Amino acid sequence: MIDKISPKFKMQLLLEIENAIWNEYKTYKRVRQYMEQWIEEYDWNNQNFVIITKGDTNEIDLTQTLTHIDDETVLQIAADIGVNTPDFIPAVSEIYNIFKVNYQTAGETFKQALNQCYEHPDNAISLANSALESIVKHILKDSKFENFDKTKTLYEQAIDILKQFQLYPEKEMPTEVKTIGSSLLAVSRAIEQLRSEKTRSHGKLTEDRIIDNPLYASFIINSVATVGIFLISYYNKKFNIEEPQSVSNENELPF
Repeated sequence: MIDKISPKFKMQLLLEIENAIWNEYKTYKRVRQYMEQWIEEYDWNNQNFVIITKGDTNEIDLTQTLTHIDDETVLQIAADIGVNTPDFIPAVSEIYNIFKVNYQTAGETFKQALNQCYEHPDNAISLANSALESIVKHILKDSKFENFDKTKTLYEQAIDILKQFQLYPEKEMPTEVKTIGSSLLAVSRAIEQLRSEKTRSHGKLTEDRIIDNPLYASFIINSVATVGIFLISYYNKKFNIEEPQSVSNENELPF
């Protein structure tokens, strides 16, 4: 289940979706046929939305139909019809609230990653890598920890932070705990390798493959947000760090 989209953001999104649908299908008949594909029947006389028509005609009132559709279906339609929603990525809302209080550097980098997600996916991935590095460095510089080395790579820092958290995978650990540690290491290594090998961060030849699909960038950004939330929350709980208070700013987030 997604977070509720703010009315301001949803109104703009619905307008873009409506324009995209008309541009694609042109006629009332074809627009209605397209929208009917999104109707889900739950049981008798119960479905996720209905087609609203203009007066006594059979012509679809697309504006009113879209207005009464649930947020999750709206986002699915947007993705299908090619309307970008770069700011609406799961976990973004929660981690933005954390960033605004104690992790401003990571927050600025993360915001840049979001802004570049669709136009420059490879840059977005590089920035997401940097945002996660900033989170890890912020935690590791705590005086409770020893031998903090800010020159290490993301993967090396991930090893250090898991050891400090006592989550670094060891043979005698319970399988579930070991899996968590191994997964975090795998994610850190994969993000680091993508940045080094599939973006322009270190210079590339013409024949080298550069990631140009926003889908991959969105996935990486969401992964960074999820891992970041876990690391920060675990750190706060394990070492009795005061939890940051939620900060709301409707001009910055669409939900």
